[in-house]
Amino acid sequence: MRPLPLPAALTIVVLGGMTSAAQGVINAELGERTGDPVLGAVVNNVGGCLIVLVGLAVVPSMRTGLAGLRRARLPRWSYLGGVGGAVIVLTAPVVVPVLGVAVFTIAQVAGGSLGGLGVDRAGLAAVGRLPFTVPRVAGAALGVGAVALAQLGRPVGDLAVGMVLLSVVGGLAVSLQSALNGRVAAGIGPAAGLAVNFVVSSSVIGAVAVLAGAFGDDAAWPTQWWLYVGGVFGVCIVLALLVGVRAAGVLRTGLALVAGQLGGALLLDAALPDGPGVRLPVLAGAVLTLLAVLVAGVRRRAPVRVAAEPEREPDGRLVG
Repeated sequence: MRPLPLPAALTIVVLGGMTSAAQGVINAELGERTGDPVLGAVVNNVGGCLIVLVGLAVVPSMRTGLAGLRRARLPRWSYLGGVGGAVIVLTAPVVVPVLGVAVFTIAQVAGGSLGGLGVDRAGLAAVGRLPFTVPRVAGAALGVGAVALAQLGRPVGDLAVGMVLLSVVGGLAVSLQSALNGRVAAGIGPAAGLAVNFVVSSSVIGAVAVLAGAFGDDAAWPTQWWLYVGGVFGVCIVLALLVGVRAAGVLRTGLALVAGQLGGALLLDAALPDGPGVRLPVLAGAVLTLLAVLVAGVRRRAPVRVAAEPEREPDGRLVG
């Protein structure tokens, strides 16, 4: 399957980012209702795995791709992209209560931008090596600044250095997830790549939940159906990242995802009954992040070589 045209791919990623904003609200609410934030991550990935099982039954390309895992001969480490998704899902419930949403988001995006530059330079994604250039570094810096602007006015918790670094690691993990999943999707197809991601991430999250004792008898499961659709959104997000990385690389895909997250947060703030309404910093941050996507994609033009004018004698005759 050939990569989509760049504008279409980035549009899908922005829509995936808006979906991510809704998923975050749902998972946080479910974690609060059940009394354990890790359960929100568990339900999210179980829902994603159920969708993958349905996909195996109705999507022939998914079955064909999984059957061709051995023939693809990809390095074993390339199948570990789901670990990155598990890391960020498990990191957020630990870090946000300490740092607050604002600092966590800025640190995560900083880590994602650094990771995007690094994995693109290393050529881990299927798009190949993308060198460090002034526009790409400027786009990454602009993206972090835009997110910082969008968080103005939000409460800040304790600035614990360890928690900040953990948030940065979470952002790095997401960039690795995007790169490795993109490599797998290029080898066996996006549908099969999606299945591999959810198998790996669900295994990690399930193991952590068991070790943390999240499946206790005192969990109060709410009855509202919409609290259990996070897995549907998770599938949409992973698919969007698979499409974006193949066309634009990890850095620009990550920035486009953040732009969508800010846009989705803006819509949720305005639509939810208890929401704060439209916040200008969030709107400005979303616009600046889209600008960062454009800046990061600027390519330097090769200098145009102009043939030297031949030397002439004073009477106009050519020399030599």
